[in-house]
Amino acid sequence: RQVQPPAPIPIQPPEGMELVWSDEFDGDEIDRTNWTYDIGGWGWGNGEAQYYTDRPENARLEDGLLVIELRDESFEDSQYTSARLKTQGLREFQYGRLEARLKVTSGIGTWPAFWMLGAEFDADSDEPRKQWPNVGEIDIMEYVGREPDLVLGTIHGPGYAGAGGRSKWNRQDFDIADDFHTFAIDWDAEGIRWFFDDELYFEIGPDDLGEREWVFDQPFFFILTLALGGNLGGILDSELEYPIRYYADYVRVYQPTSDT
Repeated sequence: RQVQPPAPIPIQPPEGMELVWSDEFDGDEIDRTNWTYDIGGWGWGNGEAQYYTDRPENARLEDGLLVIELRDESFEDSQYTSARLKTQGLREFQYGRLEARLKVTSGIGTWPAFWMLGAEFDADSDEPRKQWPNVGEIDIMEYVGREPDLVLGTIHGPGYAGAGGRSKWNRQDFDIADDFHTFAIDWDAEGIRWFFDDELYFEIGPDDLGEREWVFDQPFFFILTLALGGNLGGILDSELEYPIRYYADYVRVYQPTSDT
């Protein structure tokens, strides 16, 4: 069941841009100067079934890939384990082309994602500006196993969160989980544009929100998650075969070249 690493994609900055950060996942261990973990199994506001850990059983590097593994095992009052990696407090970015090459999961009930939260996010804070959704959320890619030909791009913010998020469904004529694909946004002061394998499928800017506040002119951090069930993942297929693996080949950030 182990996935073969895909052919490398050279680092090719878009015209007028330069690579400012990347993780190619080529080492022996996850780079803790780039990534930390969220831990817990309280449902994460969505009724999810898994407990997120920082164990290598749930997140590790293999053959030049980050592997996030969802396991069927009893752990801390949960029946399943997985991982939720984030760059919060370590790597935060405002604007640019932000891209990952990923192989999502198959199986009804699975919910892999590549997304971002505003850098001021603090789940323990009483300050509204540091709480979700006021900090802003950018979902570069969400995928649910019950819709094998569909990926979603979405933003959430104050007054347009949860089911009210501004979203675009992007359907293909093949099962997206069958191979690696690139998922990216181009993001600047004018707005955000979503790409699947370099094809634009969604764009939104401040003027599209009407009276709602645009909260995306600030730094954000990355999150990579593999959830199970919940509001978007849906009912689990009783025939799911575990472990279930979500793969990342790289995460890259390009920004405009500095004037010289």
